Amino acid sequence: MKTVDARGQACPQPVILTRKALAETDELLVIVDNDTAQMNVSRMAEKAGYRVDAECKADGIYLYMAKSAGQATEESKRTKATVILVPGHTLGRGTAELGNILIRSFFHTLNEVEPLPVTVIFINSGVRLVTEGSEVLEDLRALCEKGVEVVACGTCLNYYGWKDKVAVGQVSNMYSIVEALLRADSVISI
Repeated sequence: MKTVDARGQACPQPVILTRKALAETDELLVIVDNDTAQMNVSRMAEKAGYRVDAECKADGIYLYMAKSAGQATEESKRTKATVILVPGHTLGRGTAELGNILIRSFFHTLNEVEPLPVTVIFINSGVRLVTEGSEVLEDLRALCEKGVEVVACGTCLNYYGWKDKVAVGQVSNMYSIVEALLRADSVISI
């Protein structure tokens, strides 16, 4: 079995190294040294149609990956995929008060329409919307319950000091974000 040792690698290197190795094999062992790398690598591999089993050892987290026979990948299952990119915590360029009203209205309305996006990605100050105290948390949770993937940029959360305040969705990295944007049939930036 091929092995990728991604310990000590900064985000998104563990994902990049794993993606390259998976292109060459149906079975892979990836060793990482933190929970964020484990989540990001596992999520990427599962979306690509691999089963991932994790084992914590004294010297790292061992991720055993094997191609799932007969399982359609997320990409092959989708029909029309729309991704929404949210780069700020308000909507539009007017006053902050109006921007707050509009962003709340946008996410509330998004729950009421079809088709739903496959993913909503929060970057820059937009990550504030997935943290404790956000006025759109209930709407974002409702989207998650309907199968919409809610993703927040880990670098952005770290920059603002909000990583420990995430209340909905999953923390991701720029590699996964770029992949989701490029895989989409359409991208809407609000």
